[in-house]
Amino acid sequence: MRTTYMANDANVERKWLVVDAEGQTLGRLASEVAAILRGKHKPTFTPHVDTGDHVIIVNADKIELTGNKLNDKMYYRHSGHPGGLKGRTAGEMREKFPERMLELTIKGMLPKGPLGRKMAKKLHVYRGAEHNHHAQKPEVYELRG
Repeated sequence: MRTTYMANDANVERKWLVVDAEGQTLGRLASEVAAILRGKHKPTFTPHVDTGDHVIIVNADKIELTGNKLNDKMYYRHSGHPGGLKGRTAGEMREKFPERMLELTIKGMLPKGPLGRKMAKKLHVYRGAEHNHHAQKPEVYELRG
């Protein structure tokens, strides 16, 4: 009798993948990277186990946004004090904090709770073309589309 395969932390094999964000659209890149972090690209995907790979994103400052999102899209944060709401446009975020813009977008596409936080730790975003994960021997990942 066959049983359904269930992955667990002991038998998950992780790779390191490098994704170049230059010329990519923010949402399309983020949804594909979120699927890789979850492990949905593997035949051993199990929803309640972190089966995903590590993802290194380079050239985060060269990400593209379509339409008028650079001026219209807002990123908000709140200090917790009255009147403590602050906002930045996507253009400001891309200029000053491109890593944070990508991280926020990708984390929003991951499951909420402890499992999603564990998956988010495998995301490494860098502003330029250089990263410091050469010892892990990352493979270049070509995005679909």
